[in-house]
This record gives sequence, structure tokens and C-alpha cells, in this order.
Amino acid sequence: MPAKVFKADDEFSEILATMRTDGCVILENLVPADAINRLGTEIKSYFDQAKFGDGRFCGYRTKRIGSIGRKSGIAVRLFAHPLVVKVMQEVLGPFCDRIQLNLSQGINIYPGEVAQVIHRDDAMYPAEGFTGELMTNALWALDDIGPENGSTQVVVGSHLWPRDRMPTKAEIEQVTLKKGSLLIYLGSLIHGGGPNSSSKERPVIVFGYNLGWLKQAEVQYLVFPPEIARFLPKHVQELIGYAVHCPNCGLYECEDPSLLLIPSRKQQLASRDYFTPDQTRLMEQILQAVA
Repeated sequence: MPAKVFKADDEFSEILATMRTDGCVILENLVPADAINRLGTEIKSYFDQAKFGDGRFCGYRTKRIGSIGRKSGIAVRLFAHPLVVKVMQEVLGPFCDRIQLNLSQGINIYPGEVAQVIHRDDAMYPAEGFTGELMTNALWALDDIGPENGSTQVVVGSHLWPRDRMPTKAEIEQVTLKKGSLLIYLGSLIHGGGPNSSSKERPVIVFGYNLGWLKQAEVQYLVFPPEIARFLPKHVQELIGYAVHCPNCGLYECEDPSLLLIPSRKQQLASRDYFTPDQTRLMEQILQAVA
């Protein structure tokens, strides 16, 4: 069953419903073509300089680059796109106080590459028994891609399968993406890069998002140190991690790390409780019970 395609102005409820049943959606017309062209131009030299991978999973004819937010001025516009963040918030938000950017990675599959080993991305976290989604990815196509030049393989609906079930060959589909299209897929969905039998490269950008209480795959504080992050919009600062995740997760000097982005801040402020409303109510109940 192929991944379903939606336009940016389609009903959000339908997009979300498909994410829940299929584990993936394709979105078109989210950003102008010049934004994708600019991103591709800005990172091309990094792909040219990068070395091919050295592993069956990473790929021997595949190049990967990180810190895309530092390498491209337009990247922030993509990973903080309101519709994308809205999808992530709906999928991940019920299981955390806030979501965060997990990674920003360019992946270029070159001619002659074989299919990547299919996998679930959330296997990176030892969270057996957790019933929600841990992470979700957004893959932007920097060129037209299809089965002939290494498009991503997905197993639609596999996020609902038992973890030990493997797909048959017939259940694996390769997506077709127009330049600028976006594939959003759950971390629990079985997928993998496809083989590239064409004469063209297959460049994409993947922005990952995860629960705010998890370790990020890419350390965003190094990608965006305070001297850079202070110039970003507040909602982007929070998305990359300059915010406390209640309760008391992600502090710096007992404070909210966003204070690092204020040049005139004092060296030390008073510490405070960073609790969720439920935790505040629980604390009040405990105090009343032992009074």
C-alpha cells in the first residue's frame, strides 16, 4: 500500500488520521521552490567534501552530513515549519512537556548504492514497553526521487505491528517524491533507503523530532551555541532545546537555559520549581496529607 499524498491546505484532521493509521504521509507544496533550491545549493559543497560511509547500514555509496541548521540559512524555515511542528506536536506532545529537534542530517544516495537494511529509528532508545511514539522524522526531497534513484522504502502500517514481525517483500513500498515534497514517518515505522540504480544522486534532508525528555541524536547546543541561538526566534530556540522540560529537566545553573541567550542576564538567579500542573497538584496533595 503506497503512502498517501496530501497538499499543505488539506484538512489537518485527515493528515493526522493517516499518520495514526499508516505511520507516514507525504505533504506537497509546503514551501516555495526557491527555498528548496537555495537549501540544495547551500549544502552541495558539504556533500562534495564528505566521504562515503563505511558500513552496510550507513551505506558504502551514501554520504551523510549533519548540523544542517548551521550549514544552510534556510534550514530553520523548514524544520520549524508550522504545519510540520503541528504534526509533531500532535504525535509526540501527549507523551512529553515539550518536543525538541532530534537531528538535522543530509543524506545523499549515489548511483550504485544497494538498499539500506530496513529498520525502525526508535530502536536507538531502550524503551521497551513504552506505548507512545518516541520520535518522528521529516524527510525533504531536494530533487525528484523515485524507485530508480534510491527513494525511501516504507512499510505502511508497520508501526502497529508486533516488534518482531518482519515484512514480506510485497509489503515494502518505495515512495515517489516531487522536488520539495516532504515524507513524514513515525520512528516506529519500518523503513530504509532504497537502491540507486540510476545515474543520478538522491539528496534529501531529514529533520528528526523527539520527546523533550530524551537524549537528542545530534547535540543541538553544539550546532547552535548560545552566541548563534540568541539570534533565532524564541519558538526555534525552544525547539532546539533552550527550554526546561518539566519536571526540572534541562537546567543550567538551576535555571532555564534560555537565560543564556540574554546578554544582559545576571550571573545567578533564584532557582524555582519547574513542575507540570499535575505534579504541582500532586505536591499540594502530599503536603495536605502530611500536614
